[in-house]
Amino acid sequence: MAPYYQTAKSFADVSITEEGIDTDSFLNASDDFVNMFDLLGKGVFGFVQTDLRNNIAGVRERYNTAASTSTTLENLVKAEAHEHDRHGTACLVRLIRGLLFTCQALQNMQTDRASELHVCFKRSYDTHLKHHHTFIIRSVVSTLFPVISDFQVAIRAVPHRHDFYNRITQGSPHEYFDEELAKWLVGLQNIVQRMKTFLEQGGYGKV
Repeated sequence: MAPYYQTAKSFADVSITEEGIDTDSFLNASDDFVNMFDLLGKGVFGFVQTDLRNNIAGVRERYNTAASTSTTLENLVKAEAHEHDRHGTACLVRLIRGLLFTCQALQNMQTDRASELHVCFKRSYDTHLKHHHTFIIRSVVSTLFPVISDFQVAIRAVPHRHDFYNRITQGSPHEYFDEELAKWLVGLQNIVQRMKTFLEQGGYGKV
């Protein structure tokens, strides 16, 4: 049986046209990307996966209920902007934020071969997520402190680099996985940067 990553939907294959990023293929690639981390064992990326899956579900719910106006992520957001309930857009903003964090962490892993994974993920967390959590905690209520502690626990649970590759590759050569992962991450980076610009310049949400 082929390793999971060889059969999963890649972000590199998500269709992008003049109208925007194809919603259906983006959601399928997001599902497969998050599911890949199940190979690392229960709970290793549990908190991150739960956050991503919840937001994928929110975007998919909007897509399923308004498919004709949600064929691309951009159209989904623009159509929902005229409605009172913008749950799909809110989920998309958080999803892009979480994917940006994960993408940057894995790119750190590939470019900095000397650092362990928890260091790569901590760098990405400090850059892309920490300020959001600090703002929320400072501005709302102290009971939200577990948000940061949960992420810190998740980051500390990241396996060693060698163990990560052994589990993800499922016996296939590490070099081949690295090549495929690089393609995934280039595709993902293009998507998240495009959506980050679109969402923030349009006033739809801060990634």
